[in-house]
Amino acid sequence: MSSQLNEKYMLQLLEELLNTPSPSGYTHHIMERIQSEADKLGVPVSWNAKGGAILELAGEDDSRTLALSAHVDTLGAMVRSITPHGTLKLTSVGGFTMHSIENEYCKIHTRSGQTYTGTILSLHPSVHVYPDARTFERKENHMEVRIDELVENKDDVQKLGIAVGDFISFDARAVVTSSGYIKSRHLDDKASVAALFGLLESAKRDGWKPHYNVKLLISNYEEVGHGTSYIPADIDEMIAVDMGAMGDDLSCKETDVSICAKDSSGPYDYHMTSKLIELAQAENIAYAVDIYPQYGSDASAALRGGSNIRAALIGPGVHASHSMERTHKQAVVNTAKLLIAYIRA
Repeated sequence: MSSQLNEKYMLQLLEELLNTPSPSGYTHHIMERIQSEADKLGVPVSWNAKGGAILELAGEDDSRTLALSAHVDTLGAMVRSITPHGTLKLTSVGGFTMHSIENEYCKIHTRSGQTYTGTILSLHPSVHVYPDARTFERKENHMEVRIDELVENKDDVQKLGIAVGDFISFDARAVVTSSGYIKSRHLDDKASVAALFGLLESAKRDGWKPHYNVKLLISNYEEVGHGTSYIPADIDEMIAVDMGAMGDDLSCKETDVSICAKDSSGPYDYHMTSKLIELAQAENIAYAVDIYPQYGSDASAALRGGSNIRAALIGPGVHASHSMERTHKQAVVNTAKLLIAYIRA
């Protein structure tokens, strides 16, 4: 039952996705890339009203439909206000700490289509000037964006076309090392999207079909909690594919596929989770089972939205989630392998 995965294809697509800005609410460009990739593979695509993609893979038996979901939206920010001295105050999009974006390069995306670069800084960024530079609290109203343009005041910034409500994306700085590590912002959850496309590419190249119909939901509002609050009514069960967290009291490694038994929304379906564990063992796929009490997923959103489904959660192990993240190509491959084993069982 094993299927060959094109690792090179998955990594190339992942790098491209990582380098495409897509904070929640500003995902139309990356969704165009999802459409073009699906078209290359001959996979039908439809859309929900808020711009999420639904890709379809026909099964041997059309009596049931399984959903696999992953999200392309990322953490980011918006312009909250323009200061009198020509910098930008920001408001967060998604949940992250301010110290995780301090000194990060960013882009400001105006509604007229222009893009400017900048740097996110504390209001007290220099130890040569501010005696409290080391201890100054990193919170939202203590941060600003320094724009890489000749601006000295609010009027100068407005003349550039920058306005309140413009999106700010954080540079991903994606790198794939010779040892197979992938370090970048936004591996949550573009690494999982690459795993889903690895599955699709394998199915189309080798001509295999899943047991039941599969709908792949590429959501675009997961980081703000409602990515898949709506799902098509014909879906019977759903596997959210999202990063596995690492740290104290957790066993997941950067080479593993994480199987989450419980997160902040409660336990996932017992039988689906058990089947995923059994398949990982049978296929010799490196995996870990963990509990994530400060975590929610697209499956959580679907259940809270009233969907009559069973649900589970898996994904590649990612270190330093919502910060400068890192995983290994083995985790992306292992995630795709486990998904293929599940949908073909």
